[in-house]
Amino acid sequence: MQPRPASTLALLRDTEQGLEVLMLQRTLKAVFMPGFYVFPGGAVDDGDRDLARSGHLFGHDDDSASALLGLPEGGGLGYLVAAVRECFEESGMLLARDSAGQWLDGSHPVMDGRWAVGSGEADLGDLCRSHGLALSLDGIAYLDHWVTPPGPPRRFDTRFFAAVAPPDQVPAHDGDETIDHIWIRPQDALEDRRQGRREFATPTVSVLRKLSEFASADEVLAYARDRRPQAFPTQPWPAREGDEVVYIEPGRPAYDEVCKLDPDAKGNAQARLEAGLWVALSNHVSRLTLNAGSDDGGPGFNSYLVRAGEQALVVDPVIEGRDDLHALLEACDGVLSTIVLTRPREQEAAARTLQGATGARILGVAGPADLRLAHGEPHRLGGLTLKLLHTPGQADDRQCLLIQEEGMLFSGTTVLERSIAKGYLPAADVDAYVAGLARLLEEDLHWIAPGRGFLMGQPQKVLDHLMTQCLSRVQR
Repeated sequence: MQPRPASTLALLRDTEQGLEVLMLQRTLKAVFMPGFYVFPGGAVDDGDRDLARSGHLFGHDDDSASALLGLPEGGGLGYLVAAVRECFEESGMLLARDSAGQWLDGSHPVMDGRWAVGSGEADLGDLCRSHGLALSLDGIAYLDHWVTPPGPPRRFDTRFFAAVAPPDQVPAHDGDETIDHIWIRPQDALEDRRQGRREFATPTVSVLRKLSEFASADEVLAYARDRRPQAFPTQPWPAREGDEVVYIEPGRPAYDEVCKLDPDAKGNAQARLEAGLWVALSNHVSRLTLNAGSDDGGPGFNSYLVRAGEQALVVDPVIEGRDDLHALLEACDGVLSTIVLTRPREQEAAARTLQGATGARILGVAGPADLRLAHGEPHRLGGLTLKLLHTPGQADDRQCLLIQEEGMLFSGTTVLERSIAKGYLPAADVDAYVAGLARLLEEDLHWIAPGRGFLMGQPQKVLDHLMTQCLSRVQR
């Protein structure tokens, strides 16, 4: 299914309390995200493309808009127009200027056309022509890009924008698709989400997190001018499956890993996890899936080997027999010094077996450990910096390991790929689990190496998705 183009616009204002953003609450009767708080937005339609060609615009043409969005074949202006139109329909706020170049106030007669535009009875372009207006696109900043992963019945290719709200207009929800509106500081919105007071979709949370880093609207716009969002992947990637080359679609479990390991798209990376095969994930990190089969039909558990100069670290040793032990010992080449367990009590027996053969010590913030570290306390191993992060919720001893130089988080079962994670959520202690995920988001992460499954990119988005999934399942 080809994702449908869509736009979302976060309107900003500066207050004595700090930066605030306008959010609308979707109706509780909505089939999609009922009751969620969202930014105004929706699909790009033919009318937006027509208006983009009409000339009643200020600040962008299609070439400049397409360059802003990284669209070499054009069509970028339709996204900007859709963002302005949807904002007008859903919040009553219109980014437009009159013939003198002035912002419109709330009493301008064009505002009476909001409902007609929303119902399809009137065209925003016709309204602009009749009132001598031009949509103001010059102050719109491009913040983020999301594509709905494969699977849902509706998929969207959504661009997220931000702009300063028109100073003399007052927002109003439409009472149909949206039942409430609020101006809220992004930090407060994120805290409301953590406390279960408001629900937000994963992409919305990602944008709120970006906005929370800034003290003013001008800072947001300056940031957006200096940094273009990372383009969401859309192209299938070749990978090896036995003797054949297959193509992995974006959003599928293996996609991030095969793109990382085979950046030239030669089809060299593996499309499936194979038992007993060491896979080099970076210059320092290798993975071994030791037991291929599992009760739920998914991949088995992973063990990781981290080499740091003359020393080596094993994360989550899986030892079910002498062959498994031999595989780890052979890879360590006699220099194993450290063991880290993400599920310490469950894995202690395997760790003690490996310890008996090598003399390595066990690090931990919880559960069995020879050297106890505090949460987030840096620990040097060769030329690498380790941080153990306590992530209770599934159990009180769960922990993750971060290799700071790699930005790689060894997450055990705390963070798993979506199709696998269903068996682990919700956690036994949901509040503790969500708080642990929130602490992980404070770290500088680039990759997640899970206890089962492939390497995962875009870790902030993965963590946001898990938090949203968990919070939405729990009745507060």
